[in-house]
Amino acid sequence: MIDSARLESIVSEAGRIAYDLWPGAGNALDSWEKKPGDPVCEADLAVDAFLKRELGALLPAAGWLSEETVDRSERLDKGLIWLVDPVDGTRDFIRGRRGWAVSVALISEGRPLIGTLCAPARAETWQAVAGQGAALNGRKLSASTRTEFPGSRVPAHSLPRTDRDLVTVDQPNSIALRIAMVAANEADLVATLRWGFEWDIAAAGLIAREAGAAVTDANGKPLEYNKQNPRAFGVLACAPAIHAAAIERLAERAAAQQK
Repeated sequence: MIDSARLESIVSEAGRIAYDLWPGAGNALDSWEKKPGDPVCEADLAVDAFLKRELGALLPAAGWLSEETVDRSERLDKGLIWLVDPVDGTRDFIRGRRGWAVSVALISEGRPLIGTLCAPARAETWQAVAGQGAALNGRKLSASTRTEFPGSRVPAHSLPRTDRDLVTVDQPNSIALRIAMVAANEADLVATLRWGFEWDIAAAGLIAREAGAAVTDANGKPLEYNKQNPRAFGVLACAPAIHAAAIERLAERAAAQQK
């Protein structure tokens, strides 16, 4: 259905475009705020324009939904849709830190079919195809198999008192990279308790799931994509055996956040 080598080349080139604008490589960068607390930079727009053109040519029948493109309702009539975050982790990108990635997913009838993350500052390419497993730089991934919730590794700078039985590990700004850490058995649990957008989680969620992780929203419900309102309440990616315990731990906080 799709030229996988061409897709890999397109996403790799998108990563190069971003890297060539990244302050961490010594480049000057224009950045601003779309609204207070919501940063964007010239790399977001350059990568978005490139991917829209190239992915559109690769699969003309597919719709388009991206963080940096005005949403159009025509996508809802498409069985296939590209779901893109041109630079996930913009704050790290602007600050010259390595915790960012280009995120691309192909959605088929509301489910991720292909997911890829390109993180050139970390020399990482993450890939997954539904039913075919996930890989990091060509190496097959197996997600965390932790069975005990206490002691679970969580990408975080700090934890609230109620979660002090967990263990912090490195936290990239990119939520996609944090989810991918579960796929690579570098973390046992990633959870957010806020309304977020489909483009943040689609590619990484497939990568984690294909590596063997449990991936749901913060309430434990399946994630769906290409919805009219392209948001979900939180994401939970973790070792399957601790999923129920994670839902129980988060339930009160999740309920309060959704009021």
